[in-house]
Amino acid sequence: MAAPKCLAILRQGIESWNAWRKENPSIRPDLHGALLMGTQLAGVYLHEANLAEANLARANLARAKLANALLAGAHLPEADLTYAHLTKADLREADLHGGNLTEANLTWADFRGADLSKTNLTKANLRRADLRKANLQGAILVAADLRGADLTAANLQGAILARADLRRTDLVEANLADANLDRANLTKADLTKANLQGAHLAEADLTQANLTEANLRGAHLTRTNLTQANLDGAELQGADLSSAIIVAAKLDRTLRMNKKRNQCFRYK
Repeated sequence: MAAPKCLAILRQGIESWNAWRKENPSIRPDLHGALLMGTQLAGVYLHEANLAEANLARANLARAKLANALLAGAHLPEADLTYAHLTKADLREADLHGGNLTEANLTWADFRGADLSKTNLTKANLRRADLRKANLQGAILVAADLRGADLTAANLQGAILARADLRRTDLVEANLADANLDRANLTKADLTKANLQGAHLAEADLTQANLTEANLRGAHLTRTNLTQANLDGAELQGADLSSAIIVAAKLDRTLRMNKKRNQCFRYK
């Protein structure tokens, strides 16, 4: 349960709360399980606060300071977290579906098992974030920075990642079916056994990417850069590789597999 004193100060307003935080920098506020649905908390100082299992549904947390905050199991559906600072925050199993995290700073944040479906993460900074087994189905990640992030076994079905920076990102066994990755930078990304069926990768950069045993059936790879990419054992049935750059790519086992199945992909 949230500490009564913390709740009382917070209810006095953001100005009073932030002043109290500045005067008591060593105190880690306990707001565990607090009921803060729809609360106006824009610009609030909640860094290092304990908000585990708190209900912040539809709360306004724009530009909130939440670095190192504990938000494991918190309820944040449709919350406004635009420009919020969540560096190293713990959001394991948190519910953020339908939320707005446009340009939020989420570096090193822990989103393992979190629900980020249909969230707006446009231009969000997710460098080194842990998103293993997170649900990002239908999320908007246009121009998001995901360099070095761990998206192992994450669900990104139908997500929009156009122009996203995914260099050296771990996407092993991730579900990217029907995702939009047009012009995304996937240089040296690990997509081993990833599901990219029907994904859009037009003009994407997959230089030196690992696509071993990836499912690329029906994928749109027009003008995609696959220079030195590892496509060993990848499934390319029905894929469109028109004008793709496949210089020094590893394709031997893939070509043998498709020939044996009497199936082909478009390539010219």
